Amino acid sequence: MKTKTRLEVLQDHIGGEFVLSPSPFMLWMKPIVIVAEPGTVTFKYHIREEMTNPIKSLHGGVTAAIVDDCIGATLFSLDEEHFYTTINLSIDYFSPAHSGDNILAKTSIIKKGKQFVNAQCEIWNETETRLIARGYSNLFKTNVVKKVL
Repeated sequence: MKTKTRLEVLQDHIGGEFVLSPSPFMLWMKPIVIVAEPGTVTFKYHIREEMTNPIKSLHGGVTAAIVDDCIGATLFSLDEEHFYTTINLSIDYFSPAHSGDNILAKTSIIKKGKQFVNAQCEIWNETETRLIARGYSNLFKTNVVKKVL
């Protein structure tokens, strides 16, 4: 029996929650896979109260975590053997999302070299009419080999 690629595992969850993430934090955020292609993913999130700040808008730290995890899933979609680790993360915040809202996080790889990858993630409201945040990250290819799910 052929083992599924990491991309195929992501694609198996399109329209549903991605419950096989190796990241416990990603599991807590409960992403729903919308798109999974080599080098890009789109996840939908429902903003729960525990993801908000005191004024019930999406917490900046959770926003950063969404960007970081989505970019990580993007590298996962490339089905490479090695693990990439985030070496920096920069987030620009443009508008709020609130408890009860659904948001979309869309990623792309800007440049991929032999050791480093630069990627971005944009977070939009559900109708994609309002940009909530945009993050950029550089990732470094480690010597750690990923386990297959």
